[in-house]
Amino acid sequence: MKPHEHEHEHGDVCAHEHSHDHDHSAHGHDHGHSHSHGHSHGHRHHHHHHHHHAEGNILIAFLLNLFFSIIELFGGLYTGSVAILSDSLHDLGDSCSLGVAWYLERLSKKGRDSHFSYGYKRFSLLGSLLISTILLVGSVFVIKESIERLITPTDPPRAGAMLVLAVFGLLINGFAAWRMSGGTSLNERSMRLHLMEDVLGWVAVLVVSIVMYFFPSFKILDPLLSLGITAWILYNVYFALRDNFLILLQGVPEGVDQEAFSDEVRVLPGVLDLHDLHIWTLNGEQHIASLHIVYDCADATSPEALAALKESVRQVARRYQLDHLTIELDPRGCSCGMEQC
Repeated sequence: MKPHEHEHEHGDVCAHEHSHDHDHSAHGHDHGHSHSHGHSHGHRHHHHHHHHHAEGNILIAFLLNLFFSIIELFGGLYTGSVAILSDSLHDLGDSCSLGVAWYLERLSKKGRDSHFSYGYKRFSLLGSLLISTILLVGSVFVIKESIERLITPTDPPRAGAMLVLAVFGLLINGFAAWRMSGGTSLNERSMRLHLMEDVLGWVAVLVVSIVMYFFPSFKILDPLLSLGITAWILYNVYFALRDNFLILLQGVPEGVDQEAFSDEVRVLPGVLDLHDLHIWTLNGEQHIASLHIVYDCADATSPEALAALKESVRQVARRYQLDHLTIELDPRGCSCGMEQC
């Protein structure tokens, strides 16, 4: 029995306040809490070593991407290629993503404090919204320039310089993706996917630059490739914004079946009903739930029985990836419980 759980003996259980179970507020007392973070105290050294390794990988990838996106921007202006300019926008977005990921990897060490009781993980949403806005605004300018070049063709871009940039881009992004290849953290896996997209984008630029080098009359390929890259950017921005707003509006996380969870809890021994169920997500990875369980005083006659009832609810919650669970126990006929039969 945890010290903050106030269950009472059988004779007084209906006359007192509800029992509260705050899994997420018992740091250091609740085994389930440490379990939900994927490591035990015995593995703390390994966790910190991996955390430092992940932080270093993300920092290297960020610096490489930022450095190259700047080169790419000037290279796009020099070669006159809107395809390279649009890809520089893509790389800039990825650089910002990597920078935010690196900062949050450091910030997550702080955990919760008196200002943010859930910690700082939700700050990633602010970074994602900022990056999405930058990509949206930049995409408008790239699309405008690409369409103008399709309608009114200009001189063909410098295909030779494009070819050199494409090879350089493949090397830089390929190395950054390789550094992330052994990573297991969510940040590392997410960034690895972004970097692989960059590698594929540079393969496309390489192919187009080779074609235009030998066939300058095919200069229409450059704005067409630019529109393709920009469409891919906007496709990703749409899903990033959709996921962000779903989290900010406290929607039920995708992949969590609220009805199925309710049904499983209702059939547990000792549970008469449940209500006031709320399921939302902190950052798309850590899910949170709170609910009221109505139980029969005649069945749950001791603090041990109430603790066992809550543990059975926790076990169901774990199967639905609900990391932080708050349970309030309502005796039948008391407070907001069911009416007396």
